[in-house]
Amino acid sequence: MSQPHAGNWEGSMPRRARKLTPGRSARHLFGAELRRHRKQAGMSLEKLATVVPYSRSHLSRIETAEYMPPPDLPTLLDAAFGSGQLFRRLYEIAQHEAHPDEYRRFMEAEARARRIQSYAGCFIPGLIQTEDYTRTLFRTHAPDRPAGETERMVSRRMARQALLRSGTPPHTCYLIDEAVLRRPVGGTRIWRDQLGAVADLADDSAVAVHVLPFSHGEHALIGGHLGLFTLPNGTVLAFEESITMCRAQESPNKAKRLREAYQELCASALPPQQSAAFIRAVMDELPS
Repeated sequence: MSQPHAGNWEGSMPRRARKLTPGRSARHLFGAELRRHRKQAGMSLEKLATVVPYSRSHLSRIETAEYMPPPDLPTLLDAAFGSGQLFRRLYEIAQHEAHPDEYRRFMEAEARARRIQSYAGCFIPGLIQTEDYTRTLFRTHAPDRPAGETERMVSRRMARQALLRSGTPPHTCYLIDEAVLRRPVGGTRIWRDQLGAVADLADDSAVAVHVLPFSHGEHALIGGHLGLFTLPNGTVLAFEESITMCRAQESPNKAKRLREAYQELCASALPPQQSAAFIRAVMDELPS
């Protein structure tokens, strides 16, 4: 996956190769084996980037274990290096480890995605939050956090929203549980503004917003948050999210079940125009 920070890595001056630590984890061993096989093949990172559909910067960060390898890369590397199933086997182990860079992976998948599908069961998704709503969530979760740090977190989240205003925004669909719409956050003014922003999006043909009403009853995603990101090469990454963390679902079978659950819920949700009317009806019930 090519990432927006590639400019930090690709410049005219060569960088000294960072020392690898293959004994730390399967992810670190994956990176060390990637560098070893690449050098044995006489390939630079730039050359490898012409063989697999990932940038030099991203491959460099996989070698140094900053990034978890994307699901399709191990098979591509085994084919490129003739390494049998080495990278696939390493990936099978690495995908079950805890990864400190999960939120970074989430943001980079979001930034690169050609399609974003999101189920929200507890709070408004980050890309469509208002600034005051975001600030309220951060303050509520960590009331002792220094105000300056909270504001930096708010600014970073607002900056992410430029994605939807870009010249080539991703195809985006939000499936929002009624439970989210019934829990006021931040007081009447902040909550009204947030609901109004979501209702306006539901009226915008560029973004699909669907409300899943309580009448649907129980379902496979109840109480959680799910993000599905379709990358340019067709790979779909699934992330389960909470207020404080997100986790990439590395198991292909589990990711497949999550995608199927999402599709089933979409079929039961209200269409965008009805969803907009539903949200505005909730706004009308708020105190003046």
